[in-house]
Amino acid sequence: MLKTILHYLYDPLCGWCYGAAPLVTAARAIVTVRAHGGGMMAGANRRRVTPQVRSYVAHHDQRIAQISRQVFGERYREGLLRDTSVVLDSEPPIAAVLAADQIGSRGLDMLERLQVAHYVHGRRIADRAVLVSVAAELGLEARIFEETLAQVQGKPTQHHISESRALLERVGSEGFPTFALEADGRLSVIDLSAHLGHPLQWQAWLRTQVSALEPSPVGSI
Repeated sequence: MLKTILHYLYDPLCGWCYGAAPLVTAARAIVTVRAHGGGMMAGANRRRVTPQVRSYVAHHDQRIAQISRQVFGERYREGLLRDTSVVLDSEPPIAAVLAADQIGSRGLDMLERLQVAHYVHGRRIADRAVLVSVAAELGLEARIFEETLAQVQGKPTQHHISESRALLERVGSEGFPTFALEADGRLSVIDLSAHLGHPLQWQAWLRTQVSALEPSPVGSI
């Protein structure tokens, strides 16, 4: 039977992705969600926090909070964003999401926890110790998580990022977050502008889309 997949192209350091987190949670009750980390601040695009970076990010965060109703914590706003020793690097948290997914299909749960750790608690989610701590909070066994993280870091994560970028280009989008429904091999990008901040309405809308794409079993009424 035809199965619909919601592809979620994200970055753990993307404020709009944090704004879309309630939509991801709502979608998971309706459809299979597959996450693709895009590496917005990976490799050569890593950024150290500076007053200029803080000003740029804070401006967007305010807008995101207004639209999505997501909370940006004081320890993030007045702590992490004022610490010029912090390096914003997407690759380690993407690797942590991949590791959690390998261990027990907990990648999306890990992503949600990392977003809260960063945007609410102002934790350095590029640091290995923080990743291990967040995994433990999620209920993952520390030794197994660390071993799996070591396996996926480096080339496997970089390959995942490259594939995510290729998918982003394939669906004709340029930024994060991007949601695309796949049915029978066909992909259609979803305009999120009307859904941010309205997870219940989004869930109802998504249910109608999935119902239209997935035909009822033969003989059903």
